[in-house]
Amino acid sequence: MGLSKKDLTKRKSNLKTRLEELEKKAFNDPLKKDVALHEEIAELKKKIAEQGC
Repeated sequence: MGLSKKDLTKRKSNLKTRLEELEKKAFNDPLKKDVALHEEIAELKKKIAEQGC
C-alpha cells in the first residue's frame, strides 16, 4: 500500500528539518572528525533526492 501525497510531503519536510539540525552541528565540525554525523547528512540528502519533486 502506498503513502498518500500528504504523508510523502510530511515525511520530506521532516527529513529537511532533521537535515538543517545536523548541518548546524556539522558547521562546528569543519574537519569532519564526527564521521557518523557527516554520513547521516549524506544519507538524508540522498533520501530527499530520491523523493524528488
